[in-house]
Amino acid sequence: MTPTESAPLTTDFFDPDCPVRTIPVLGGRKWAWKIMRCLEGGPRRFSELRVPLVGITAKVLAESLRAMESEGAVVRTEYDEHPPRVEYALTPLGRTLLGPMDAVCAWSRQNLAGLLEAREAYERDEAGRAVGAR
Repeated sequence: MTPTESAPLTTDFFDPDCPVRTIPVLGGRKWAWKIMRCLEGGPRRFSELRVPLVGITAKVLAESLRAMESEGAVVRTEYDEHPPRVEYALTPLGRTLLGPMDAVCAWSRQNLAGLLEAREAYERDEAGRAVGAR
C-alpha cells in the first residue's frame, strides 16, 4: 500500500464498546447546547429560558428539557409554593459537558472563516454544475 492509499473499511471498523451513538446532548438535540449555556450560571425557570432562546417553541423547549433530564444532564425541581414554581439546573454530569462545549466553540471561532469559505466554494461549484447540466 502506498502512503496515499488507505486501508479498506471493514464492517468492524467502529469499536462496538464505543458509546458514541448513545452520547446524549452532544448529538441530535438542536437546542441542547444553548439550553446548557443558559443553565450554566445556575437554576432557571422555564419562562427565563425562553428569553434568550429566541425561536424555540414552548413545546420544543419542554421536550428538550425532558430529554435532557432523562439523560441525566438536567434536573427539574418543583417547589411546593403557590403559584407553583419549577426550576431547571444542570446536574454534575451535565456540567462535565461544559468543557468539551468550550473546546468545540473555540475550534469553531478559530475555523469559522475557513468553514464559510469552503461552504461558499462548494455552493459555487454546485451552482456551476447545475448550470452545466442544462
